[in-house]
Amino acid sequence: MKTFYAILKRELYVYFSSPIAYVVVTIFLLLSGYFFYSAFAYFSMVSMQAMRMPGVGGINVTEMVLLPTLGNMSVIMLLMMPLLTMRLFAEEKKAGTLELMLSYPVRETELLFGKFTACIVVFFIMLVPTFLYPLFVWFYAEPDIGPILTGYLGLFLMGTAFIALGIMVSSATENQIIAAAISFGAILMFWLIGWSEAFVGPVLGKVLSHISLLEHFETFSRGVIDTRDIIYYINFNILFLFMTMRSLESKRWRG
Repeated sequence: MKTFYAILKRELYVYFSSPIAYVVVTIFLLLSGYFFYSAFAYFSMVSMQAMRMPGVGGINVTEMVLLPTLGNMSVIMLLMMPLLTMRLFAEEKKAGTLELMLSYPVRETELLFGKFTACIVVFFIMLVPTFLYPLFVWFYAEPDIGPILTGYLGLFLMGTAFIALGIMVSSATENQIIAAAISFGAILMFWLIGWSEAFVGPVLGKVLSHISLLEHFETFSRGVIDTRDIIYYINFNILFLFMTMRSLESKRWRG
């Protein structure tokens, strides 16, 4: 465990001693804040119009403001997360420090989970300021807490899946730009693959829908916690972390 904590502290230091974390977090908050402001401004306009028309109803701040904001945040994550993961192993391989670390009595699992946890910590720090959005809305309306909490849970699980895939890609190349580009393409593929459900057979359509990251997130955004969705994200993480382990072990044996 000492080695794990040492790697975790080292990775967090690298993140916050360079512009990477600050730039990614700032861009994420600016974009998510813009989407929240736009949704809330539209809600306010519709609410004012509804007050002048007594027969109009069914205006829900959660469905009009907060859930769309969470959905837009997931799209921003699609763009930002590869920037957090691209350097984790690619930079080590290019600098030659990965071979040095693997020559020490450091387990691949400690190295991998130290980096994985550090990236999750940065991701969580990125999400924390957005908790102010529901609090801000609370002063003007009464949002539904359930869908908001499940939406954030789904957002967090999706983010860990992005990180696991990005780490695997980073372990397979020495170029950070290539790692970011491939990670973005792979994440986008898992994001959009469910859209093909309508154009293929029913059996293959169910398979494509099941492996889609977006399909499982939408369940959380509706306020539903389905154990099948949680198991999906856990299995997704395990699969790509396992592939990363195999990549690191092959690197050790090749020397």
